[in-house]
Formats: sequence, C-alpha cells, structure tokens
Amino acid sequence: MLTKKQKNLLLFINKRLRSSGVSPSYDEMKESLNLKSKSGIHRLISALEERGFIKRLAHKARALEVIKLPETASANDIYNNFSPSVIKGGLDEENPLSDDSEVPVLGKIAAGTPVEAIQNEVARIPLPTNLEKNGDYFGLKVQGDSMIEAGIHEGDTVIIKRTDTADNGKIVVALIDEHEAMLKRIRKKGKVIALESANRNYETKIFGPDRVKVQGVLVSLYRNF
Repeated sequence: MLTKKQKNLLLFINKRLRSSGVSPSYDEMKESLNLKSKSGIHRLISALEERGFIKRLAHKARALEVIKLPETASANDIYNNFSPSVIKGGLDEENPLSDDSEVPVLGKIAAGTPVEAIQNEVARIPLPTNLEKNGDYFGLKVQGDSMIEAGIHEGDTVIIKRTDTADNGKIVVALIDEHEAMLKRIRKKGKVIALESANRNYETKIFGPDRVKVQGVLVSLYRNF
C-alpha cells in the first residue's frame, strides 16, 4: 500500500511521461509535492522502486519508467492534476466531525525513526470523556518505541489536540521539513528546537526553527490489550 505522497508522486511522474515522454526533474517533483528539499524525493523514488511501481533507466540521466499504477487510482487520478497535502493535525474545515463525540484516526505517527505523514482517515474512535467536546482533535497510531518511558507504546492510539504552539516539555506531533511527522517531547532554546525521545536508546534530534512545525499536542491515548 502506498502512502499519499508516494501515490501522488507516482501519478505525477506518469502524467509527465504520458504528456512529454520525459521524466520530470527532481526539482519539478519537489515543487509538485510542495517539499523543501530533494532528499524527500529521493526517499519516495526509492520506496516506489522497491515496491515495483517504477524503474530507473540506467542508460539515461534522471530517466524513470512507470511499471504499474496503484489499483486504487481512478481515471481522474491518472490523467488530472492533484493537490499535494501533508498532515494538518486534524480534519479540513470543509469536512468537520460529523459527531463531536468521535475522533478521526488519520494514520500512523513515528515514535522512533521518522515515517511519512499520513492524512487519510482510517478509523474513528470515541472522544475521551475528560476532553472538551468543542476542541479540534485527531488520533494517530503509534509506530516505534522511542516514547516508551513516557508510557507511550507501539500500537497505542494517541489523541492529539490541534495547535501550532506548545510549551517546553510537551509531547507534540512535529512536522519536519513539511514531509515527516514524529511524536516527540519538544524543547526550545533560542533559535534551536530539540525533539526528545523518552527512550535512552534514541538520541535527541536538533533542528532549526524553520524546519519544525507543531501540528498538535498530546492530550490522551488509547491502548488495546
């Protein structure tokens, strides 16, 4: 199964090949997905190649061949433009919760090595009774063990309240370079932002302020036994 960005990049490459017969440049791919660096494109290309969706042509510079398209792609997906998206920390304003007692689960969040942010709603869960009903909440499934000493285990579903600010020491969903999301404890000092794990086996990650956006703050979690 492809992530949203992997699928969008694949469809963009396919459309460009169909219209011009030439693969788009990495800069064009970066702009199409609204990414800040080409490193994210390299990772997406590698993932698509590993999954058998594209093939790099060794005898041509930057040449790619689309081997197959995702089964879920519609005709409109294949031939028309798409709107790039990153996780927004909640539902779009045009698509509010149909029931304020439920929370949408939007995908997985890394508590460890960063993974691609996923925006698609995959489930709905009850809003914890101790939370205000008028808040803007979303859920994410935890992947990894870097927050285990904070009581957050792999497989837990964290409940996040959408906000773009957070006090020092809060556990947040942090979006890195508009591309990857992590669940970490945030510390700010001057122009430096530290994202701390709650597991001594993981190092603290240091970023400049322009690379990190807070998407929400942890307020609760669900655990299946």
